[in-house]
Amino acid sequence: QVQLVESGGGLVQAGGSLRLSCTASGSDFSINVMGWYRQAPGEQRELVATISSGGSTNYGDSVKGRFTISRDNVKTTIFLQMNSLKPEDTAVYYCNALWFQRLKIFTSWGQGTQVTVSS
Repeated sequence: QVQLVESGGGLVQAGGSLRLSCTASGSDFSINVMGWYRQAPGEQRELVATISSGGSTNYGDSVKGRFTISRDNVKTTIFLQMNSLKPEDTAVYYCNALWFQRLKIFTSWGQGTQVTVSS
């Protein structure tokens, strides 16, 4: 089982920046995709950004051009650089890992980190 630990959330004013980190541990296999999702109160969890083991990235429409996902060379830590933050970015941000084994898909979630953007 893959454990994910997030850090970097907090309170920031609109227009400011934050950087989230997520470190994966407990796997001796390659994680295929890691990413960030967020969930605001009363809303469904939505995609923020993902990055594959090959380096391909994917972003939710609401964050394109403002957020950047990246990873370290060991591929066990990912980062989310969030710029030009808006109050509507306020949510709990969850790290996710997805991998394939024996033709099955497995996924793991972090505990979440709160991001609050004040107007």
